[in-house]
Amino acid sequence: MLTGLLIGRPGTTEILIIAGIVVLLFGASKIPKLARSMGEAKAEFQRGLEEGEEPPEDDEDEDNVAQAGA
Repeated sequence: MLTGLLIGRPGTTEILIIAGIVVLLFGASKIPKLARSMGEAKAEFQRGLEEGEEPPEDDEDEDNVAQAGA
């Protein structure tokens, strides 16, 4: 008795079917543009992650200290 779906890595046949569907949906001339825009989006996402790793600057704390001393 099969208790669940057996989902693993896609095989060669599945990849070819997916590639064929992509060609039908977007057309062969649009695929390079689509791949380029996906690459640019990935690069932008990576830059955003790198910027997010920097510690935030606490300008508010310095303002609060200056106001408390005045």
